[in-house]
Amino acid sequence: MVAASAVAVLTWAATACGSTDAWVRPQASDGWPAQYGDASNSSYSPVAGANALRLEWIRSVKGELGAQVALGSADYLAANGQTAGGCSLMVWESDNQARQRWCTRLWQGGGVSGPLFDGFDNLYVGQPGAMLSFPVTQWIRWRKPVIGLPLTPRFVAPGQLLVVTHLGQVQVFDAHQGTISGTPIDLVEGVDPTDADRGLADCQPARPRCPIAAAPGYSAETGMIVIGLWEPGAQAPVLVGLRYREGQTPLLTREWTSTAVTGGPIASPVLSADGSTVYVNGRDRRLWALDASDGTARWSVDLGYQPQTPPSVSPDGLVVAGGGPDATLTGIRDDGDRGEVAWTRDDVEPLTSSSRAGDDVAYAVVREGESGMTLVAFDPADGRTLEAHPLPNAGGFPVGVSIGHDRRVVAATSDGRVYGFAPA
Repeated sequence: MVAASAVAVLTWAATACGSTDAWVRPQASDGWPAQYGDASNSSYSPVAGANALRLEWIRSVKGELGAQVALGSADYLAANGQTAGGCSLMVWESDNQARQRWCTRLWQGGGVSGPLFDGFDNLYVGQPGAMLSFPVTQWIRWRKPVIGLPLTPRFVAPGQLLVVTHLGQVQVFDAHQGTISGTPIDLVEGVDPTDADRGLADCQPARPRCPIAAAPGYSAETGMIVIGLWEPGAQAPVLVGLRYREGQTPLLTREWTSTAVTGGPIASPVLSADGSTVYVNGRDRRLWALDASDGTARWSVDLGYQPQTPPSVSPDGLVVAGGGPDATLTGIRDDGDRGEVAWTRDDVEPLTSSSRAGDDVAYAVVREGESGMTLVAFDPADGRTLEAHPLPNAGGFPVGVSIGHDRRVVAATSDGRVYGFAPA
């Protein structure tokens, strides 16, 4: 009887606990894991944001920045700088006056690619010709060759890292080991695999020689990956929909190509919380909503300006239009078959995508005077300003606002200045 009971206990334990290693399979951090927040590029965090902030610190990467900083599950901040010498990839302590924890130098030219933190604060970042992963120290976990520059990576499943390069290579890596899962897809034919720098100068301005200029969007709800693609010789870019099917063969399949966006898309696509809708800015000064299952258009709204950054999308369906020169702060409600402008602020010129923190607060960097910049906290329900903080000596253009799990807010500019705010 004792032996039988012991067997029963062991059987129950094995059944209850299982032999899964899921808890150690990395997923995105619960801070601001990468550029535009989550894998869907929503620029939304469920953290209830602070509408009163205080400037806590200012630091510089001593070079240039082309993407938002990433915030980890602990208190780490990662910035992928482009510097004349010395360190370029930097990890700082965001809650400790941005004290540097470690830094290293990457091959330069990959500034449009932002880093990604997982929940263990391992870091994933691309450089021309390679994808790299770092542990919480500066020593490389793994480094794998790719064709082109990996744009900001995304987790498509626990332990599964989506990497899309600017030259059209799409593949999934095991995040622990750096081994390739499934078979890669090449969206561009005839690419020289040894010329990783080709067309990089066209990526930031989103011109034809950079086939994929912006990070993909991914919906875990549907497995859909959406990418903007400018095929060689084409008059305009298109949108491409791929499907990721975890554990299946093939792992990645091309589902559709859409020319619905007049003049082609610009900046990263954004997927809705349920994965059914793709929101993307067009080169025709319109915000477009597409059916994520086939890429057909549902509606578009004339913004009256040319956005340069993606919209932000909250789970309740409110879309805040992207930013750029001459932009107006605009909230749009998705009514299914049409988009309805809910509110607009003609007196505010947002230069970034709006980063949303829960239901009541959003942040954007706006133009102040002729060349200054200000971080504005606003109410996403009506766009009214809650608080404003000038960014001292800000230069270049803003690259975005990141929101931490501790309600800290970090804004950064292309001239390499990084501003850390804490709840007041």
